Amino acid sequence: VREHLRVDGIEARMDKVGASDCLGDTVELIGHGGARRPMDQREVAMIVPTRTVMEGGGFPVRRPAAMGSLMSPFLLLDEMGPVDWAPGEAIGAPEHPHRGFETVTYMLEGRMKHGDNAGNHGDLNPGDVQWMTAGRGVIHEELPHPDFLESGGVMHGFQIWVNLPAAHKMMAPRYQDIPAAEIPTVEMDGVWARVIAGECLGVSAVIDTMIPISYIHVKMEAGHNLTQRVEAGLNGMIYVFGGSIKIGDKTVLDGQLALLSDGDEIEILSEEESQFLILAGPEIDEPIARYGPFVMNTDAEIRTAIMDFQTGRFA
Repeated sequence: VREHLRVDGIEARMDKVGASDCLGDTVELIGHGGARRPMDQREVAMIVPTRTVMEGGGFPVRRPAAMGSLMSPFLLLDEMGPVDWAPGEAIGAPEHPHRGFETVTYMLEGRMKHGDNAGNHGDLNPGDVQWMTAGRGVIHEELPHPDFLESGGVMHGFQIWVNLPAAHKMMAPRYQDIPAAEIPTVEMDGVWARVIAGECLGVSAVIDTMIPISYIHVKMEAGHNLTQRVEAGLNGMIYVFGGSIKIGDKTVLDGQLALLSDGDEIEILSEEESQFLILAGPEIDEPIARYGPFVMNTDAEIRTAIMDFQTGRFA
């Protein structure tokens, strides 16, 4: 069910998105249509396709066709590029506000710089992560690094939005800028993993998260497998962005998001060289009022966010 709320001429959106809501695209329902059932081994409950949209100043991103309650706490998953920019042509996301959630930017290729209205700033290089908790509000920008803009090259990465529970939506903003050298990686038996949040192959992340999150970048050689523990009760999903993988008897292709049934672990087989993200977190069972870069619980809170931004009361 999607309810639309009118706020002084601006349409806010109250999302309670069902499993089959896919914004006009095709969603493949498998087995019990995503319904939870007690089990040890997680299976593919649903496969969600992606579509390409333009974001920020006009850069292309691949985005799952639906981000509903089965994806909670993740509000958005954008694969940025890859785009091979000519010298002087790279673009980013000029100054814009956020309130009520977290943005996680992970660079694979290229260079970005960021800054905000509180004077925070930094660079994002390949392998780096910026975990920004917007909380009560920030105004920030993410733009190509001047050196990258001059030289051009391939830009590729991810931005994921993570919802915050109502109790934390108005917390003080904070940044965690983690360079690639400080993010744990592990490699064994044809599997390489960078552990941004959570745990994989006995290695734990260094990032502090507001809620229990797993965010793991995995590369697998052909003919190898990975058994990944995921706490029962958490929503789990895998986004493939290179090659393909098998989970049980289901194949997940490049550009597909696999939503997983409940259980304690995932068995992943790579029949070809593959690359994917493992994401998991708790469903935040609260109403969502969403207008652009503001994610709150009620239309009144959206109204307040708009007013605060327009009157310069952010952060």
